[in-house]
Amino acid sequence: MPHTSYRRLAAAATSVVIAATALTACGSSEDGDQADSGPVSLTYWAWAPGMDKVAGLWNKQNPDIKVTVQKQASGDDLVTKIITASKAHQAPDLVQAEYQALPTLVSNDALADIAKDVGDAESRFAPGVWEQTTLGTDAVYAVPQDSGPMMFYYRADLFRKYGLEVPATWDEFAKSARALKTKAPDKALTTFSSNDSGLFAGLAQQAGAKWWTVEGEKWKVGIDDAATRKVAGFWGGLVKEGAIDNQPMYTPAWNKALNTGKQIAWVSAVWAPGTLTTAAPDTKGKWAMAPLPQWKKGENATGNWGGSSTAVTTDSEHRAAAAKFATWLNTDPQALAALVKEGGIYPAATAAQTSGALTGAPEFFAGQPDFYSRAAEIAKTTAPAAWGPNVNVAYAAFKDRFGKATKNRSDFGPALTGMRDATVTDLEKQGFEVAR
Repeated sequence: MPHTSYRRLAAAATSVVIAATALTACGSSEDGDQADSGPVSLTYWAWAPGMDKVAGLWNKQNPDIKVTVQKQASGDDLVTKIITASKAHQAPDLVQAEYQALPTLVSNDALADIAKDVGDAESRFAPGVWEQTTLGTDAVYAVPQDSGPMMFYYRADLFRKYGLEVPATWDEFAKSARALKTKAPDKALTTFSSNDSGLFAGLAQQAGAKWWTVEGEKWKVGIDDAATRKVAGFWGGLVKEGAIDNQPMYTPAWNKALNTGKQIAWVSAVWAPGTLTTAAPDTKGKWAMAPLPQWKKGENATGNWGGSSTAVTTDSEHRAAAAKFATWLNTDPQALAALVKEGGIYPAATAAQTSGALTGAPEFFAGQPDFYSRAAEIAKTTAPAAWGPNVNVAYAAFKDRFGKATKNRSDFGPALTGMRDATVTDLEKQGFEVAR
């Protein structure tokens, strides 16, 4: 697909109306290709903790290219702010952008193609992660920063107690859930939660789902494709029969279930140890991590839950300098070590996933010294994701429709159809053409 496809699709759509806000950012130029001469000042909008300290390392080494970090909120609020600033030609030079937000920003002509400025950066990342910054084109819209490869976490002590095997496939996962219910009816292997859309998206990604693709000048929405229907049917079936719980994550009740052993496993991502530290402090040292179960024995793929990138905006007058910083930030060993230390992130660069602060296991998983080496191998198997320009709408529809189905323990099929229909309706409302 040519690199202009996303922008051509946006040009064919009606303008996205966003409330104007008063913003202060760096200056802009019409084409952003102005030659650099003399000292350069770049502004970087980011939300990761300690990013100003990491930029400080760059500034000491590169006195002619100064980067100033402006702390921002994350999520949809930042996407809206970036688009608003871009339409006023007042966007910063660089932005921290979640992978699923990139198509929205590209469609709104907010991000520059930096393919000619990032050198051999592609070789530093897992293919599935790098592809999220190219949107399947020959363009490069960002450099991966952190990722969230998905894994299976379980209480090793309770698995031994109840004679459960660590599941290698989803069929084995279901059998373990049912076996636990038979042996300990008051416990559940895990819960299906509808309050974090990223979990379901990552599971669908692992199964091979392609939620948004481009056909010529049209978007094709595959949220109800065969892969996603398989995932929805699997989890909906377990919820309906009561083999697993149906309570949302991140609540006091969920924390208590983890902390007391009422829930003995969690399908999560590499950042899970930090969550367990606060949610289930009494279980320190009792958990173990394994690869995500596979749909077929012998397969080797995982999904991604979370993660962000560093992008250069179309407003930047110094794109080459900005791209140079973005590449350094996410590939240089010193920068990556600082990102781990100051920001607590799991770097997307493969070389950094087993070095520095990540050579030892997380304190909560002290009994699994190979935690990060195993995580790095899992991260290499990340399946590619396919995002579109209205992920926020799809995610909101998931929470609404799957929230009701999960609570009622009803079939997930209609919820998935409703999620797809809401996404298509929104695209058409914005003026995009949608392939049927």
